Amino acid sequence: MAITDFLAALDITAAISACKAKDSFSPKMFFKTVGLSKKNPTDIKKVFTVLDQDKSGFIEQDELQLFLQKFSKGARTLTAAETRGFLLQGDSDGDGKIGWEEFSALVKSS
Repeated sequence: MAITDFLAALDITAAISACKAKDSFSPKMFFKTVGLSKKNPTDIKKVFTVLDQDKSGFIEQDELQLFLQKFSKGARTLTAAETRGFLLQGDSDGDGKIGWEEFSALVKSS
């Protein structure tokens, strides 16, 4: 299963280009640009599953650092500040990771 199975390649390219500069990544802006915020819960869940590399049911810090690379091979890794910011926005229960419900809520708030 690839991200391009549910998101348009042109939208992915635009979203990756919008955050090429270090410390320019915004999860909400990324989700909006890539078109994920307009998708149904089933497609959002599929993207979550791709991002949850270790299949733990959560997206942890190390997976967040590689977030952009899951959308486009060769994309940059997120900086430590971007990763922390992403966690702060998505981790509503404060456990240090983003679960499916938290991810869905963050995507839909975009």
